Amino acid sequence: MKGEGHVSPFRAGLLCRCPRCGEGPLYEGFLTLRDRCPRCGLDYGFADPADGPAFFIMLAVGLIVTGGALIVEIVYAPPYWVHAVIWIPLAIVLSLAVLRPAKSLLVALQYTYQAGEKRLD
Repeated sequence: MKGEGHVSPFRAGLLCRCPRCGEGPLYEGFLTLRDRCPRCGLDYGFADPADGPAFFIMLAVGLIVTGGALIVEIVYAPPYWVHAVIWIPLAIVLSLAVLRPAKSLLVALQYTYQAGEKRLD
């Protein structure tokens, strides 16, 4: 693990901050990583979260929405349009709300544990 700074990867990840200093913003846009931290200069070239965060978020949100829809169907038996009005927006909002911190957390964990591609010398 890195010994520079004692920044918790969970704190930095959930706040979408630099994994080294914990201060600089990680993103330029909604999900676009900066090239480097404006505060400490850490190059974010090591970060490659790829589709990992999206997969885990889709899995979790799918379980929540499907479970909720199943419970509502068994207890209340509403028409299908009610399900569509409730669960489709909820799935979209939950996915977008959690994706950014999840991607940040994966970048912070990659930094903390020096995870990267295996390279042959």
